[in-house]
Amino acid sequence: MREFIKDKLTVKIFENRKLMGEAVATAVSEQINELLRKQAFVNIIFGAAPSQNEFFESLLTKDIDWSRLNAFHMDEYVNLASAAPQGFGNFLKKHLFDLVPFHTVNYIDGNVKDYKAECLRYAELLNQFETDIVCLGIGENTHLAFNDPHVADENDSYFVKRVDLDETCRTQQVNDGCFKTIDEVPTHALTLTLPALLKAPYAFCTVPTEKKAQAVYYTLNEKIGDNFPSTLLRKHKNAVLFLDDQSSKRISI
Repeated sequence: MREFIKDKLTVKIFENRKLMGEAVATAVSEQINELLRKQAFVNIIFGAAPSQNEFFESLLTKDIDWSRLNAFHMDEYVNLASAAPQGFGNFLKKHLFDLVPFHTVNYIDGNVKDYKAECLRYAELLNQFETDIVCLGIGENTHLAFNDPHVADENDSYFVKRVDLDETCRTQQVNDGCFKTIDEVPTHALTLTLPALLKAPYAFCTVPTEKKAQAVYYTLNEKIGDNFPSTLLRKHKNAVLFLDDQSSKRISI
């Protein structure tokens, strides 16, 4: 494992994706347990993507009192069939939420008629249960959640909002094997905004595969700002970026 710091962001590079996932799970479980020694519950936001699979698999093996965790997710497609496996709530339900006894699991509903009301409802939950930990990834266009560069706003006045998805973002969903063609990928989503994500005191970012290598390069080398949303991780006081041998190919230390 190689490690360095860029601005405030700790970067850890592992020999392969499995070791990376295990390391994230160890770090997250240790942080959860440290917090549980001081407070009754831990509130945690999870990203939903194949990039998180190894992390989830390893996290499920850890000694955690799941009954003291309140779980949230960070985005959901608009007007995707409620039972569609590509739905982020459904993905998390299959890979994590239904496999351990969380205290509460809080889903975003992308099929509501009143999107503003749903965004407000979820934002109120996030305010009621202040986030302790966010577990996220980085998109091929450097988005965090569905804050693509054209809608990203570090100073967003909203915690949750409806956004349109750019072509790179939608193409990534095909590259990840979630959809067969870009025409099948929804054009809009509800997403937690950058302030909602980065407000968490602890951020663990898991980014494997060569497809993310360019985004990782931008994350570490571009000017910090909304044009490359993931660069904002470099301002976070307690963020760690976990990479594998493929996603780290374009960076040098």
